[in-house]
Amino acid sequence: MSSIPEQIRILEELAGVDAELKTLGEELTRERTSLDGLRGKLTQLEEKLKNDRAHLSAIEKLRADYMTEARNMMQQVEHSREKMNRARNEREANAAQRELEELRKLVRDREDEIGKLTTDADGARQQIDTTEAEAKQIASELGLTEGAAQSRLSELESVRGTKSVARELLVKQLPTVLYRRYDLVRQKRGSGLASTTDGTCKACHMSLPPQLFHRLRREPLLDQCQSCNRIIYFAPPPAVTKD
Repeated sequence: MSSIPEQIRILEELAGVDAELKTLGEELTRERTSLDGLRGKLTQLEEKLKNDRAHLSAIEKLRADYMTEARNMMQQVEHSREKMNRARNEREANAAQRELEELRKLVRDREDEIGKLTTDADGARQQIDTTEAEAKQIASELGLTEGAAQSRLSELESVRGTKSVARELLVKQLPTVLYRRYDLVRQKRGSGLASTTDGTCKACHMSLPPQLFHRLRREPLLDQCQSCNRIIYFAPPPAVTKD
């Protein structure tokens, strides 16, 4: 079994590797989030374009139908005008006049609706142009960054794999109970090791009980901080060099 000083050295190395792995994991998450964000935005824009184009197509179809109806109504107006001109008495003339006025109103209503649909279609086209420009910009940005991002992700994954292997080797050198205690605290606190030089835990900055601090100073010893539960050891202050 390794000595306490050796265990401290291994734990220090393990804590350093864990800190690096944490940083690598955070960077991988940022890179993936950024890339996925661009891809997601592009997908949303493409879906919006699909819906907007379908909407424009429906407007144009309805507008074409109304224009056909308006033309047919105009023919009916001409027909009603002819009927009024051929009327043989006042009753027939009045009936033809009422029919003519009703048809003219229907034509005006259709023309108003066609005008509104024309405005809606122009707005839809403008929106499509705006969305297409935005999608083109996102696609361009994605094209410029995706390759570099994928390369960076591969690099980070490779480094993380190497660090993970180094971590496994360090773990094998520690007593199982000690490692489990360290890793349990690390998972909860983000780090599982702390040192003290002056009686204060350098991780949580809380004062240690004097008796514990004296024990840590007196001999190589591993214990736990009573405030944060991290494994703690005494680290002598750096030697002061005189000029």
